[in-house]
Amino acid sequence: MKGGYVYIMASKRNGTLYTGICGDLYTRIPMHRAGRGSEFCKKYNVTRLVWYEHHSLYVAAIQRETSIKRWNRAWKLALIEKVNPDWDDLFETLHL
Repeated sequence: MKGGYVYIMASKRNGTLYTGICGDLYTRIPMHRAGRGSEFCKKYNVTRLVWYEHHSLYVAAIQRETSIKRWNRAWKLALIEKVNPDWDDLFETLHL
């Protein structure tokens, strides 16, 4: 089974957050940006990739996504700021 990515996107720094999962960030993130990734992202203009992590097993990625979705907002913000304190759009420098 192929691995997967768990990712968090934001509308802006400390803005609206979206947590998702996919097998290919190069394909999925442009879909979000074009308004085809999810209705939520389209409605709230969530286009900035601010955090992601790879899991070699897709089932592990699903478990991690489920866990993060249950977290409170402060924990998600801390997770993002630990690796991306400036809330840069990581898609621009994505090297997988």
